[in-house]
Amino acid sequence: MNTHVRDHRRALSLALLSLLQFLIAVDVTVVNVALPAIGARFDAGPAALSWVVTGYTLVGGGLLLLGGRLTDLLGRRRMFLLGAALFALASLAAGLAPNRGTLVAARFVQGAGEALASPAAMSLIALLYPEPAERAKALGVWGAISASGLVVGVLMSGAIVQFLDWRWIFGVNVPLTAAVLALTPLLVRPDGPRALPSGRLDLPGAALLVAGPLTLVHGVLRGSVAAVLVGAALLAAFVLVEARTPRPLVPLSFFTHRARAVANAATVPLSAGLSGTFFLATLYLQDVIGLTPLQAGLAYLPFCGALLAAIAVVARLIAALGTTNTALLGLLLTAAGLGWLARLPAHGDLWTDVVPGMLGVAAGMGIGLVALQNAALTGVTEDDAGTAAGVQRCVDQLGGSLGLAVLVGMALGGGDPQGAGFRAAFGWAALGVLGTAVGVAVSGRRRR
Repeated sequence: MNTHVRDHRRALSLALLSLLQFLIAVDVTVVNVALPAIGARFDAGPAALSWVVTGYTLVGGGLLLLGGRLTDLLGRRRMFLLGAALFALASLAAGLAPNRGTLVAARFVQGAGEALASPAAMSLIALLYPEPAERAKALGVWGAISASGLVVGVLMSGAIVQFLDWRWIFGVNVPLTAAVLALTPLLVRPDGPRALPSGRLDLPGAALLVAGPLTLVHGVLRGSVAAVLVGAALLAAFVLVEARTPRPLVPLSFFTHRARAVANAATVPLSAGLSGTFFLATLYLQDVIGLTPLQAGLAYLPFCGALLAAIAVVARLIAALGTTNTALLGLLLTAAGLGWLARLPAHGDLWTDVVPGMLGVAAGMGIGLVALQNAALTGVTEDDAGTAAGVQRCVDQLGGSLGLAVLVGMALGGGDPQGAGFRAAFGWAALGVLGTAVGVAVSGRRRR
């Protein structure tokens, strides 16, 4: 009976933690279809609105390591609740924003809320399910709900913009996050007493990890070599700070664990491929094929179905093939899907030119990302679970944001969407993921 009660409580806790992650994922994609309406309201063009999309993931990704560190130091439930509250307040501010600057600032704060809540949730799951098989299933559920949020964001955005008002894409977060805040103390066990850190937190490292990617993306989107060099220099300075500070966000020795290091490195091109597919395919569906926003959102239904089906079987694949081989399968399926999209014609068809590639990307992502999440949490303990989760989420988001900036620059370098630009962007994305698969395979053989 006690075991049954414990399992029931764990399942409810997992559902609650996944709900907030679902909302966080929704807000990654929900603004894409709504950008024309937002631009019309604030008299802003696509370049001015680009930060509404990328600012959220860049700030969130840049602060995730700090969030993971705070999670380990101050408590997982505390940081989860604080992050959820920050996310709710920022969502309310975004929905009520009187101008574009306020909206962008609110999106930045949403990212900060995610940076606190996401690693706390992921590390809570890792500790709730310590057995590898159980953890794989739990992370599969968490990943399925999170990944479906990316698609629901596109679907919901089209419907809300067409039938209500774009402000509601942020407003719907508020009551759902309030429910999370009310139920968490009832389901998630309190943190034990925590000693305050004797030294300072690595705030310079956190600042550099936010400023570097922001500057890089600005440089890539603007075509500024100087900004790209400055961004690269800021990231190099981050590495130096982490090597010298007594209390780094993440000790560089953390990456001497080969399985974790390979998993986090492989996550970058995979996330870039996913982010690029969402953004570029949405543009292609509307600007080339000529679908309405609502039709473009509905076109993602096959993608969502394939993604959920893949995540539903990933735990069994890991048990049968092992984590490395499962990750390889996901990478190869993703590369195949991106390769199909790399042949997009100037005037394409939804079902023959777009959907098959999207299905390959969806299946590959569902399998590959969950397998890599499992590998990135190999051997975590009570002391470093938050750090490991923060690193994994950080490389996921920053990799997706930086990769998206590069791919968008390739596709839209001339200003207007063109078939050749889409083909080049998807082609390079496919080569990047395929090269990653080769690297993972070689690393796996060496470990044997």
